[in-house]
Amino acid sequence: MKNFKLMSAACLLALAASPALANGPRIYPYPASANYCPAGLQPITIDGVICCGTPNQSMTYQQAKAAPGPRTYRPARRSGMVCPEGEKGCYQR
Repeated sequence: MKNFKLMSAACLLALAASPALANGPRIYPYPASANYCPAGLQPITIDGVICCGTPNQSMTYQQAKAAPGPRTYRPARRSGMVCPEGEKGCYQR
């Protein structure tokens, strides 16, 4: 009975994880000036490792890992607290 519950839980977990693994690993094209791969293959990147194969992503690994756009700077709001240097504690203005 204990093994049956364990097997049921394992099958349920595998079933739940299957959609995430359905597409396989992400294989990115690697921008190279020369192609030393066999015919029909091109330089690719799988998790940062460069090898030969066929990509299944349209963007490069560097583009996928890049930050999503420019960051804007917002100055911090002033709280009205004054904390003089060299003195202990702060006080309300």
